[in-house]
Amino acid sequence: MTDGLHAEARHHLRTLTGDPTAEFRAGQLDAIGALVEDRRRVLVVERTGWGKSAVYFIATRMLRDRGFGASFLVSPLIALMANQVEAAARMGLQAAVVNSTNHDHWDEIRGRLEANEIDLLLVSEQRLNNPAFRRDWMPELGSRVGLVVVDEVHCISDWGHDFRPHYRRIGGFLELLPDGVPVIGCTATANDRVVADVQSQLGRNLLTIRGPLGRDGLRLEVHTDKRHPDKRLAWLAHNIPQLPGTGIVYCLVRRDVEIVAGFLRSHGIKCGTYMGGGDLVDADTKAAMLSRFLANDLKCVVATSALGMGYDKPDVGFVIHYQVPQSAIAYYQQVGRAGRALQESYGILLAGAEDRDIQDWFISTAFPTEDEVAAVLRELEDAGGADDADRAGGTGGEVRAGQIAARVNISTGRLDALLTQLEVEGAVAKGPKGWSRTDALWQYPRERVEMVDSWRREEQAAMEQYLTLDSCRMQFLRGQLDDPVTDPCGICDVCTGSRFGTEPGSEVVADAGDALRHDFVPIESRKRWPTGLVEPRGTIPVDERAEVGWCLTEQGESGWGPAVRKGLSGGVGGDGFAPELVDALVAMCRKVLDERVEHSEGLAGGDAPGDGVAGSPVGDRVGWVAFVASQRRPELVSGLAREVGQRLGLPVHDIVRKIRPAEPQAAMHNSATQVGNIWGAFELAELSPDLPPAAACLLIDDTIGSRWTATIVAGQLRRAGSGPVVPIALAHGVGS
Repeated sequence: MTDGLHAEARHHLRTLTGDPTAEFRAGQLDAIGALVEDRRRVLVVERTGWGKSAVYFIATRMLRDRGFGASFLVSPLIALMANQVEAAARMGLQAAVVNSTNHDHWDEIRGRLEANEIDLLLVSEQRLNNPAFRRDWMPELGSRVGLVVVDEVHCISDWGHDFRPHYRRIGGFLELLPDGVPVIGCTATANDRVVADVQSQLGRNLLTIRGPLGRDGLRLEVHTDKRHPDKRLAWLAHNIPQLPGTGIVYCLVRRDVEIVAGFLRSHGIKCGTYMGGGDLVDADTKAAMLSRFLANDLKCVVATSALGMGYDKPDVGFVIHYQVPQSAIAYYQQVGRAGRALQESYGILLAGAEDRDIQDWFISTAFPTEDEVAAVLRELEDAGGADDADRAGGTGGEVRAGQIAARVNISTGRLDALLTQLEVEGAVAKGPKGWSRTDALWQYPRERVEMVDSWRREEQAAMEQYLTLDSCRMQFLRGQLDDPVTDPCGICDVCTGSRFGTEPGSEVVADAGDALRHDFVPIESRKRWPTGLVEPRGTIPVDERAEVGWCLTEQGESGWGPAVRKGLSGGVGGDGFAPELVDALVAMCRKVLDERVEHSEGLAGGDAPGDGVAGSPVGDRVGWVAFVASQRRPELVSGLAREVGQRLGLPVHDIVRKIRPAEPQAAMHNSATQVGNIWGAFELAELSPDLPPAAACLLIDDTIGSRWTATIVAGQLRRAGSGPVVPIALAHGVGS
């Protein structure tokens, strides 16, 4: 780069950072020069905080000043795009966002883009899967784009820890770009295997800039003596107030996010929560919470891996993992949130007894099986019309995803990911009415799937090794990233022989155990039958719906989970559930009956047990108990129901009959197959004339998972004359 361009770039760096003495880090100027002067493609693999966004912001500014088109940035991080827009504004760049949260502004943004009024367009990865966006936007972008930025570019590789099928479309888009359009892909987490895969997809004339990934000042440590959740919760509540600054607590699953955050709040710690899934929390609420965290108005955020990329808070003082991630690369990416602008920060890993089961589930569901793929393709082929040309174009013989799900036992999430992957690879096409099979030859990549699965298991084993290291932890993590390592960090728990924190008192541990045992799980009622079914279909009538139900615990290692599992497997001498477990279920029912049941159709006021807000008492309206008999152990649930009824002073009526066998609901992987599995499997004996008119009913089951058994039986009970039906179960998980 010439001296003049160097000075120009440095001026922009100082404007961006607000530091009049700022200088480039090693590799930054090389990347900018390759993009602006040489118009090359660049892959940047550098640690979190190195300044990857500064490279493409400055390159955008310089390219725009030279008359080139707007930069096009693809990111998987909808809720964090506001950070990018604010940073771009410091450079005098006009940035705009196109994602699922601002559809009403798309026409305006497109007009501004065509008028050359936008310098940087940020697009969520999901837009790449939208046919209308690809049809209406992508040709325009391809013809006038000045720079393409692929943020978190490791998502393009199925070897990576965070593969996203939509990212596969980027390779096709890059192939259509005119010669001389620069491209930059950025990541902080990629080993040699992922780098090679990304390089092959970014294509020709590629410059790779790869720096050391070690983090100075990040104190890594592991606590393996807190396997049980009560000990981990107590340790967090006792020690987080003493940790420096603000931080993040990562959990593997959403339910644990809620449990951990609730317990921390009960101990006076200000914390927010962050989970993926726009159906759970809207983007504005997420953004507001992150803004509070950025302003240090929260001590910590309890999050899933959805907060694992891109969030720009340089003064995070600690990152704690409540459970062990499945790979060292994923762990490094998350723990790298800490201490980007601090001399000292903490990365603390707590290990749970449930970790291996959760990791196994994630690994086993990473790829659809060969049988699942064959079944999906067979459904599309069978639905195809006689005109092969129409089928190839996706305009004839189209099948909606819900119809496929009704006939193929595959989860909705796996089906969506599979169809996206098959479309990217040309095996299927998406039309206005659904999906169709094309004429493209396609074979299941058995060898590649087996290799990736084998590698996932190697990663899992590496994390188990990380827990018991007798050498430097930072060295180990850098080695997993194929980062050359020479010296120990000197500050991890292995290097120093010490760990942060003190052990909480027995009263805090007891409080945590009590919280886990009384963290009742609400079960929302189903309101619509799944799509794709011939019968039943449509909206469930209000007067036939189950009420909001309650489970004593989640299946797993928390709270009453182990006791439930022991009872279901024939524990306590094979005679049923432990007395203390039955005591807890009865206590939960009393709390539901004596206080409030949260629901939507008029059984009571709208408050959860223990909230203490005015509502309609329901104890005097529940008149009886019914139960769904266990197919494998018929006396298990009936005995539980009779015990609950006796304790509550309610009659128990054995009126729900199973008239045909069915597969366990846990073996059904989407709503359509779950309903189809048990539709018509139950009938009712006549309701007793002794019941009060329209008396409400507690419907007892051992577990509730899909909610469809409770939905179907509740509908039958309501049509037979029962009042509102409240499902009650021991555990929420993968059951009925």
